[in-house]
Amino acid sequence: MKYISLLLTTLLATSAFAATFEKTLEHAEKGNVVAQFRLAWIYADGEGVPKNDALAFKWFRMAADQGDATAQFNLGVRYVNGRGVPENDALAVKWFRKAADQGDADAQYNLGYMYANGTGVPENDALAVKWYRKAANQGHASAQYNLGYMYANGEGVPGDTEIPWFSEEGVPNNNTRAYIWLSMAKTQGNASAATYIDILKPKMTPNQIAQAQALAAKCYESNYKDCD
Repeated sequence: MKYISLLLTTLLATSAFAATFEKTLEHAEKGNVVAQFRLAWIYADGEGVPKNDALAFKWFRMAADQGDATAQFNLGVRYVNGRGVPENDALAVKWFRKAADQGDADAQYNLGYMYANGTGVPENDALAVKWYRKAANQGHASAQYNLGYMYANGEGVPGDTEIPWFSEEGVPNNNTRAYIWLSMAKTQGNASAATYIDILKPKMTPNQIAQAQALAAKCYESNYKDCD
């Protein structure tokens, strides 16, 4: 009886999924962007159907063409990884940019990474900093870490001859800015940020550390909006 009950439950669940799937497919084929995105994930995860990266890509593309930022981000990821489509870094950048321009923090981070490493675009540290900053302002921990790293190493940011060490006027230098963003990443559990802060501190005076910590507190309390 237990076997029969389990079999019946499975059949009912399968039947319910089939009905939902057919309805989702119907709406997706009629251009419903939510249904298209849902269908893409069904195929991507093999949820009740055989996993099919090509069909997942197809439906992500349909939703992306309608301006869905999350679909555009996922399309970029698939071009990077070659899932359901041949690898193409330039097209990955294209779709990450579309999503990033709509405010998708993951896409902004990935676009920053592509610029930092010259993947799919010419290497450009200044643009990497720009996109990392946009994602960092939204609380993206990896972007906050990478932004801090770039400040610490003077990559894509003005040099310390242009941004002096903390003076009486309180103008932060690159190590100070690095400390701020590394601290933000550390609060979110980023272990690399914690390690890098320990590397950074010996390069700073006690007054600079105190100033950096005060600015980090302000940044954190403003939900990453007041970090300069």
